[in-house]
Amino acid sequence: MNINKRLIISNTLTVFVPIIITVAVVFSYGAVASNLFGSNVSLRSVKKFADIEAEVFNITNEISRNSNVTFDEMELKNLLEQKLRDIKGKYIIIRNSNVVDKSDGIDDIEAVRCFKEVNSQSILMNYQINNISYEVQSVAVKLSNANNASVILLAPNNYGGDIVKQLFIVGFFSFIVSAIIVSIITSYLFSARIAKPVELLKAATAEIREGNLEHEIIETGDEEIRELCKDFEVMRIQLKDSIRMKLKYDDDRKMLVSSISHDLKTPITSIKGYVEGILDGVASTPEKLEEYLKTIYSKAESIDFMIDDLLLYSKLDMNQIPFDFQKVDINEYFSFCIAESAPLLLKNNIELKLQNELSKTIYVMLDLERMKRVILNIIDNSRKYMNKEKGEIKIILRETSVSIIIEIRDNGVGVSKDEINNIFDRFYRSDSARSGSKGSGLGLAIGKQIVEGHGGQIWGISHGDEGTSIMISLGKLGE
Repeated sequence: MNINKRLIISNTLTVFVPIIITVAVVFSYGAVASNLFGSNVSLRSVKKFADIEAEVFNITNEISRNSNVTFDEMELKNLLEQKLRDIKGKYIIIRNSNVVDKSDGIDDIEAVRCFKEVNSQSILMNYQINNISYEVQSVAVKLSNANNASVILLAPNNYGGDIVKQLFIVGFFSFIVSAIIVSIITSYLFSARIAKPVELLKAATAEIREGNLEHEIIETGDEEIRELCKDFEVMRIQLKDSIRMKLKYDDDRKMLVSSISHDLKTPITSIKGYVEGILDGVASTPEKLEEYLKTIYSKAESIDFMIDDLLLYSKLDMNQIPFDFQKVDINEYFSFCIAESAPLLLKNNIELKLQNELSKTIYVMLDLERMKRVILNIIDNSRKYMNKEKGEIKIILRETSVSIIIEIRDNGVGVSKDEINNIFDRFYRSDSARSGSKGSGLGLAIGKQIVEGHGGQIWGISHGDEGTSIMISLGKLGE
């Protein structure tokens, strides 16, 4: 439930519940009063009371409204008889403290006594004439032959008017009291539905401020509060992930520095050794000097190659290198790659061949140079770690309903199943081949970045001592 609906329900209850309570209290009081005092309290009597009160009010209001008008005695008498006929009321006209006229059934003595009672008590009172209870009200008038005159109105009260008045009083105070109580209860319940979730949210944000990002923010309360808690929970998770990524980047940076230092130290140490040999005169012959200089050049070239790979990987990681995609026949593309690499591999007694299992010509979108670097790097890794007298590298092309699967499989030293998932990490080399390897250790990491830049995936499969397969999945174009 949202806050708007709850507010509407709360306001509705604040209005209607007091009304229901008031009605119940009034009916209960009426029933008790009828049983204890023998009064006949009914809707009819209440209506009668209301009608009489209204008529008396109308009469007094009409006379008061015409306070500047001078009434003739006969005119006033006719007006009062006409107005009081329906409610069976009576009147007494007083002029200069004397009874001028009165309704039938009231003698002079009763009229004078009633006048004295009115002057001695409040404006509205009860008075009995011939065992009939009347409500009495006095109003001043102007007569044509007197300046000081008044009219006493007597409204019959034999319908239980006193009890009805009590019912109105009881009903009024019941409504006020019940409205206050219901308002307090609904306000408390309404605020509790907001205050409690806000307190929980406040406590959770305090935990986050203190650095505790493990404190889960519970979604509770009304719809708007739950949405607020959900947004804070999303913010907490994102903040937690960002900190975790920052820590990971810090660890990666430390590892990067360590790996670069390790990989650069070996060729630099070698270069320093050969330079010292030249300076110390160890390379005493031209042939020896040439050998030392070629070795120094080779080590420097290796350092340059590692730096280039590192720069390329950094740019790929930050998406700073745009791809130039072209529509390519995948079979023709790999035929070209094999033609370029096969002669070098044959010198190392390694056969490179293409196995096309495609049923038709398939086209993909490739950055030719970037993807070529990936393929040649994988082939070169297979060459470096080949331990068979007759090596074999096979490129197999397959397809699924939506993609091309490229498998580059060799029969070399292989990678253990425990390490196969790590070969695409930067600077990773399997322990069995690390000491004798050359290169930056970024080849497969760069390849992963390039393949993912093509919207594809790359992974490895270990065949144990029988070699390794590098799998590449790329989306194919429609017909």
